[in-house]
Amino acid sequence: MKETHHAPEKWARCSLGDIVVLNPKNDATAEQKAGFVPMALAPTDYHGTLQYEEKLWGEIKKSYTNFADGDVIFAKVTPCFENGKAAIVRDMPSGIGAGSSEFYVLRPLSKEVSPNLLFAIIKTQSFMQQGAENMTGAVGLRRVPRAFVESFPVALPPAAEQKVIADKLDTLLAQVETTKARLERIPQILKRFRQSVLAAAVSGRLTEEWRGTSVVNGWANITLGDIVQSIEAGKNLKCIETPPRENECGIIKISAVTWGTYDEEQSKTLPEKSMFLESRRIKIGDFLISRANTIELLGNPVIVHKVTKNLMLSDKVLRLNMRDEDKAWVNIFLRSMLGRKEIQDRSTGNQMSMRNIGQKALLEIPIPKPPYEEQTEIVRRVDQLFAHADRIEQQVNNALARVNNLTQSILAKAFRGELTEQWRKDNPELISGENSAEALLERIKAERAAAEKPKRRKNKA
Repeated sequence: MKETHHAPEKWARCSLGDIVVLNPKNDATAEQKAGFVPMALAPTDYHGTLQYEEKLWGEIKKSYTNFADGDVIFAKVTPCFENGKAAIVRDMPSGIGAGSSEFYVLRPLSKEVSPNLLFAIIKTQSFMQQGAENMTGAVGLRRVPRAFVESFPVALPPAAEQKVIADKLDTLLAQVETTKARLERIPQILKRFRQSVLAAAVSGRLTEEWRGTSVVNGWANITLGDIVQSIEAGKNLKCIETPPRENECGIIKISAVTWGTYDEEQSKTLPEKSMFLESRRIKIGDFLISRANTIELLGNPVIVHKVTKNLMLSDKVLRLNMRDEDKAWVNIFLRSMLGRKEIQDRSTGNQMSMRNIGQKALLEIPIPKPPYEEQTEIVRRVDQLFAHADRIEQQVNNALARVNNLTQSILAKAFRGELTEQWRKDNPELISGENSAEALLERIKAERAAAEKPKRRKNKA
């Protein structure tokens, strides 16, 4: 662990295996109630709660990893390890539990070793990163080796300082997680804001003041077929799954038009250039729409603003040909809840999986059409409000990245001794003599040796 190189001199250097028992067994009777923790119930957040199912100890003791209150558990298998599935075990029925065989359990060898400190160690970037780098096994079932965990270097603070570190981490990281939770709610608020803007746009409310009246007498009630001059569909061709390079040709995937933005990287390579149909080439200004997808993503429209690859339509994406001045308005309508409902109501197929909308059904969708002057004003206002929402979203994403880094920054400071620097100056008696980290480590070694002697005698007998 990199932090050990910068830790205070008076902290004791050791390995994780020197201060914990890895995967201990519980001594309990079959009739005792216990907590059962499958991997799915393990939290990923620093302050996440470990959930459990109540079972009898006899049902779970043999086939599962044992643990007890005060132990620290963490996933050893990919991707659960990288996702940070870990917790301090607390409040189990009868104080005991068992869970997935893919957990490692750290049980402090002494009451003077804080579970909170052990938990903070396994949450550090160095432990997570080195653990991932040292994984062994087949792809998809790679695990952190036991030897890595036991030999992981630790700088052990004195017992009193451990508690101060744990308390400071609890306070600081709770603030970080509160901030993160608030930031994570903002994208949903912005999503609702964008939908309210689109709803106001297609109902005429957005330009009510501009128009000078709440009545939309000048709006025509037509169908999409009255605006769209023709529809072009692509082909279903056998392709290489990766996007084409500069001199290659390809076909767009349905995911290229999934999120309202055209994404060229969501494409496949045609095995032969001769398969490319020039008449189906994607061009700047194209109005594309997915004709097959899940119910939530079906019928997503995009207007192509940038083209760098030689790509053509796929069989699940349609190109709607219409006048350039109509594209932005149709895009606004089809992205609104009113337009989404029209598409969903006219689609066919399995409600839970893939849905389809036919060309005829698409063209029959009723659409209000304001005069061009008002259309232009609506598009301008929507673009302005969406750009504002996009700026906020980018700021939120930047802030989230900083907050995510902040957790690791605080943990690094803790293990460099920076969070308790002043405390050490104020409390020299609590970190020296019998209270020192070296004395603590010696006591732990003595406790371990004393515990192992009876076992050896038993083995000899």
